[in-house]
Amino acid sequence: MKPERVSITKEATKIVEQLQNKFGELIFHQSGGCCDGSAPMIFEKDDMYLDDSDVLLGQLVGVNYYMNIDQFEYWKHTHLTVDITEGRGSSFSLEIPLGLRFIIHSRLFTDEENEILNG
Repeated sequence: MKPERVSITKEATKIVEQLQNKFGELIFHQSGGCCDGSAPMIFEKDDMYLDDSDVLLGQLVGVNYYMNIDQFEYWKHTHLTVDITEGRGSSFSLEIPLGLRFIIHSRLFTDEENEILNG
């Protein structure tokens, strides 16, 4: 079985579902820009322009999770878990008005996982 690159906590799942009910189809994007750009952000599907520089890491709660290829080069050996925390980030991500923001926890892939994903 192929390991996943990205997963999500139960708490973050609840927020994603709440945002889906309000906004419809969504996407996650992690750009790697300065400040909050390196944090996962969630947008309405058609509000974010994606191109060949974006890598699809997986799907969380039916929401595609993309990362900029430059950022992916830093994170490709790492499993990411999306979580939620209190506090307002300085991004345009949809959870910000709720007084929350998405964050990631990371761990290095095992040698076996790394070989399968990045061989």
